[in-house]
Amino acid sequence: MKAPLAERLRPKQLSDYLSQTHLVGETGTISQMIKRDLVPSIILWGPPGIGKTTLANLISKETKRSFFTLSAISSGVKDVREVIQKAKQDQGLFEQKNPILFIDEIHRFSKSQQDSLLGAVEKGWITLIGATTENPSFEVIPALLSRCQVYVLNEFSKADLIQLLHRALKEDKDLAGKHIELKETTSLLRLSGGDARKLLNMFELVINSVDDDKIIITDELVEEKIQQKTARYDKTGEQHYDIISAFIKSIRGSDPNAAVYWLARMIEGGEDVKFIARRLIILASEDIGNANPTALIMANNTFQAVNTIGFPEARIILSQCVIYLATSAKSNASYQAINKAQALVKETGDLSVPLSIRNAPTKLMKELGYGDDYKYAHNYENNFVQAEFMPEDIKNRMLYEPGKNKREEQLRQFLKQKWSGKYPY
Repeated sequence: MKAPLAERLRPKQLSDYLSQTHLVGETGTISQMIKRDLVPSIILWGPPGIGKTTLANLISKETKRSFFTLSAISSGVKDVREVIQKAKQDQGLFEQKNPILFIDEIHRFSKSQQDSLLGAVEKGWITLIGATTENPSFEVIPALLSRCQVYVLNEFSKADLIQLLHRALKEDKDLAGKHIELKETTSLLRLSGGDARKLLNMFELVINSVDDDKIIITDELVEEKIQQKTARYDKTGEQHYDIISAFIKSIRGSDPNAAVYWLARMIEGGEDVKFIARRLIILASEDIGNANPTALIMANNTFQAVNTIGFPEARIILSQCVIYLATSAKSNASYQAINKAQALVKETGDLSVPLSIRNAPTKLMKELGYGDDYKYAHNYENNFVQAEFMPEDIKNRMLYEPGKNKREEQLRQFLKQKWSGKYPY
């Protein structure tokens, strides 16, 4: 049986690898490791269809190491131990280099499964390469994470994906013999959701569904052949990202009905409860913030509660929190403030801390004026005195603009009273 196009087009050497030049370019981190033949245990973090499995295979091939693979979906502790034992035997019989153990979707491994890897990684029996679409800080146990280097694979750009389609037409022998004109790509790119594997396989499906001698790929043709009208929830594909986007935007838009509907879609689709709850914590700060500080407490408590309870009962707790957040006052003022502050730091660099608010733990520092003229707020009426806390070059720069809601209007009046004449509140 013929392999799918995505498999046939899988890069055979590192120079064929698409994008990710920060890792596999001439001066990329992984390229340098391969040149020195010093490959540590690695976690590859990036969206689906970005080439994590391919990169792991290429590292193994370029460094001439044995390659073992497990899927976190179907493997248990017993499977892990068996593979480690086999890797140890191969290492002793055939080579001095650590064999590579690749674990796809390592975020799906339980704590006990991840624990079973620690000894082998620590003793150098294997070099672990894990692939994940989820933030490893949350999904990989600290003991294992501390023994691995984490590398982020970026989403493919539109240009990358179009280049991949042209590469398929040029390099795949089955397609190269056909008369194919790639006239439009918008629908292919949209329906694939940036997943290169999905893009190539959809491309092949469309081509194979046309009997004409000359095939012209248009958006209309793609839409006709790829019937994606299902309400199915795909946790690893476009549906995952589209539905979480709809969920967040419904809460931000203060529509509890839509928010609960999208919550139900995720629950029925088997979405990870921690993923949903984490997004609620982020939203509570980004979209509600100081308009209702209790929202962050509510979301954080929800995260703790649903992790303790689990499905199916966790759905009730999530529903309560979602409705609370959707019906809360909204403000993104804190989110905007940190964005402005980070942009200012990048623009102005490492500006000096004013002498008056520097720490002065040594005699020399005191003699140099560190801490001189510092005004201790509690020594003044109402525990406040106007002083300069910003670097000289950017003094009076306002980064936090209170939102237009009841609570932050109170904050605006408070700041206006305190900082009269300094900030335009």
